[in-house]
Formats: sequence, C-alpha cells, structure tokens
Amino acid sequence: SEPLAWPPVSAQAASLLEEAADLLVLHRDFAAAVERCEAGCDSLGTGPGTGPERCERSAEVKCSLCVVGIQALAEMNRWREVLSWVLQYYHVPEHLPPKVLELCILLYSKVREPQVMLEVGSSWLRDQTNKSLPEYSSLLELYLLHVLLPLGRFEGAEELVRGCDVFDSEQQLAFLGTICESRCQWAQREEMHSAAEEQQDAATETVLGNLSQKLLTMLTLLRRALRSMSSHFYLLPYKKMLLATFLLYLVVVRLDPASPTSLPFIYKLVQLFRQAWAAVFSPIHRPPIRD
Repeated sequence: SEPLAWPPVSAQAASLLEEAADLLVLHRDFAAAVERCEAGCDSLGTGPGTGPERCERSAEVKCSLCVVGIQALAEMNRWREVLSWVLQYYHVPEHLPPKVLELCILLYSKVREPQVMLEVGSSWLRDQTNKSLPEYSSLLELYLLHVLLPLGRFEGAEELVRGCDVFDSEQQLAFLGTICESRCQWAQREEMHSAAEEQQDAATETVLGNLSQKLLTMLTLLRRALRSMSSHFYLLPYKKMLLATFLLYLVVVRLDPASPTSLPFIYKLVQLFRQAWAAVFSPIHRPPIRD
C-alpha cells in the first residue's frame, strides 16, 4: 500500500526534524538545531500532542523534535532551560510524552538537580491517562531511583510503591527493599557528615581559642607598657621644667643676652636646666619593672 500523504504542516515539521538531527549529530551546530526544533514545534502548534485533534504521526514528530532540542540544549550547557523549554509546547507535565519525561529525569539526575523533576514527575504519575501507558512502570521506577531516593523522600517512595497497581507483590517487595537499603545508606552518610562537622567545629574552636589567648597576651603586654609609661611621666619634675621654660622666656623676650648684667642670670638658668635634665634621666626616675 502507498504511504499516507502528510498534511503540509506535518511535512514541514518532519523536514525541520531531519535538519535539526543533522545539525546536532553531523555538524555539531547546537544553536541551529534548537532553532529548527522550535520552528518545527511551532508549526505543529502548542497544544498537547496526544489530543484527539492531532494525528499520531504529528505527536511522534513533535516528541522527536523535543528530544533533539533537549540534547542540543544539554550540549550547550543550557540544561536549566530544558524543562521550561519543553513545557512551552506541552503546557502541563501530564501531557509530556514518556520519552521526553524520561530524558528530563535522566538529565537532571546527571547534573545532580533531581528536585527539579519532583513535582513534574509526581503530577505525571498521578494522571489516570498516563497510568494506562506501557511505559508507566519503567517511568515510575526511574522516578523512584533518580528523584525520590536521591532526595531522601523515603516515605513518599513507600506510599507510591504500595499504592501502585502496575507492580505485583514481588515487585513491590523488591522496591521496598531497595528503599530500605537506600534509607540505611542515607542515615550512614548523615552520621558521617555530622561527625565531620563536629570535628571541624572542634578544630575551629581550638584555632579561635589560640587566637584569643594570643590576643589576650598582647593586650596584657600593651597594658603593662602603658602603665609603665604613665608611671614614668608622673615622676617627671614638671615644676622644674616649667620654671626653666619660663626663665628662658624671660631671657629671650625680656632681657638682653649681650648685656653684662644678664650674664649671672643666664648662668643660673643654665645650671637649672642641667639639674632638671639630670633629674629627668637619673636612675631614680626610670620606670619600675613589674610582672
């Protein structure tokens, strides 16, 4: 039988998909690949790809365009834009194709940002339409292993497994065992982390204690030096120094140093300065030594 002819819009999207794939794989032109994917998704519209008004082939092309776009964004290290970029064409998480959801979970798990997919994955798994899809069980397992368990959401994981109808009793027991093992590993890591933090705090306290002791010693020495200097200044013969300064003022301002009558007075002034100098720097006026 002859293949069915595609509608013009679907044919255009398929052509853009082929160009985007070539740009991604062969030419490694990731920005141009994203542009082709956006143009192809825009040509198909922004409605959900699984609606009755869309043919199955158009939904597949749209899903493939998003897959290529996700890979191109990841290659450009623009993985933070992936989820918002995809949701602009599917509007809500419940309408994401299984392949797109799987790729998003793996991507954000690889970059260690699984919390991005926490609400998105939960909304998709709660949708009744998605529960009838053949990929539901594999996506549920992927969500458990790459989102819930790395985030320590053990209670939520157990509730999800016990309330899931797609798992039989043996599969439920296997998943519950995996959750229990992951919980034990999480507790061990928390204990090791707490012990490391306690050691770091103890080391920090030791360093701060040593710094505080050194600072206290420096302040004590500074206080002793200031006390010694103050004691030294208190012992200076201020009266003699002030008197000598006043007499010098009289000689320079009021008396004539060239006059013979001024010589005895100047001689006495010199003697007074010598006595004051000897008194200031004599052993008696040296600052006392204290512990």
